Parts: sequence; structure tokens; C-alpha cells
Amino acid sequence: MIRVILSGASGQVGRALVSAIEADADLTVAAAAAPSLGIGLADALSAGQGDVVVDFTAPEFAEPACRLCIEARMPLVLGTSGLAPERLEELGAQAAAAGVQLFHAANFAIGAVLMMQFAEQARRHLPAAEIVELHADTKKDAPSGTSLATAARMGGDVPIHSVRLPGMVAHQEVILGGAGETLTIRHDTSSRAAFAPGVLLAVKRIRELPPGLTSGLEALL
Repeated sequence: MIRVILSGASGQVGRALVSAIEADADLTVAAAAAPSLGIGLADALSAGQGDVVVDFTAPEFAEPACRLCIEARMPLVLGTSGLAPERLEELGAQAAAAGVQLFHAANFAIGAVLMMQFAEQARRHLPAAEIVELHADTKKDAPSGTSLATAARMGGDVPIHSVRLPGMVAHQEVILGGAGETLTIRHDTSSRAAFAPGVLLAVKRIRELPPGLTSGLEALL
């Protein structure tokens, strides 16, 4: 049985993950951390009852979560976006020195991972591309981590357009153009339950990874 400390348990993704973890016979929620629940990640770690931390909080809490887990020698599955890539690499180096696994994915939905792979392949054949990412108005960071990761895989020079509106969950279009044709690759998340299979996979596999930073769900597929 893997005991999971879930940071951000009261959020929209967190609530979906609580249900998914408790429905899995190999996992249990050892602690549900969130300010609204009266327990922080530091408190949950100090209790010493977890095997792995999952963090889906806010951009400003991503780095503190990494630091707390490195100090506690606790593997971390980081779903929170907003950390600059160079800062994430620095934290990965600190995790490696401490012998701690740090896993980060821009998106934990299987379809989103495939979308990024298809977009990378398509860019080799179509010369122009732009990305439109659409999320709920509660998402604080823009552009999204998924769109930045997609652009990086496509060469890094792809314009990104961000939309934040109520009623949305997470959506992304990659539109590519060539002479006389366009290709649109789109992924839609209609429920945050879509993230659960990828997160649970990372929780179960993280201790098999080398210490330090591992990025991208494709590393586990």
C-alpha cells in the first residue's frame, strides 16, 4: 500500500484525485493538505506517515513544495505549473543531491501527451504554427504549462494565445499551416478526472526513477 500525501486536496483537481486514490486498491490518502482543511504540506510531512507527495496547488506554492519534499527526503509528483524551466532544473539538481525523486509533467492527461507528440511530428512537415490554449478563469498562470511544453517540443518559436473563461476546464489547439492546407490538433478535457490515471501512474512508478528531476508523462508510458 502506497501512502499518498495530497497537497491541494480541496482544489478541483485535488478532489478528483482523492476519489481516484481511494478507489485504487494499491493506494491510500495518508494526509489531505490544504489551507482550507487546516493542514499544510509541512505539517503533513512532519507527521511522517506518507510515502510520496502529490502537489496540485498554485504557482506560488510549487517551489516551496519542492523544497519541503527535498528537505524531508520525500518523492514528489508535481502537477502545479508556473515554475520557470530553469528554476525547475535547479530544484531537480538539489533533489538529485539529496537522493530524492522529483517528477513533473505539464499535463497528466494521456490525450494531452499524445497531442504534444503529434504536434512535434507535424511541425517537421508544416512550416507555420500557433497554439491556442483555453482554461477556466480560475487558472492563474498564462500561458499554460502544457502550451509552453508543446511550443518547446515544436522548436520554441510558436506563438501562444491564452484564453481564460468560466465554464472551461482545459483545452488546447495546435494549428499548423502550409501551402494550401492547415492541420488542427486539439485536445479537450471535459473533467479533471482525466488527470487521475497519469497521476496514479506517476505515484506508483516514481520510486523506480533516478533521483533528481524527471519531466513528462511520456517518460512513464
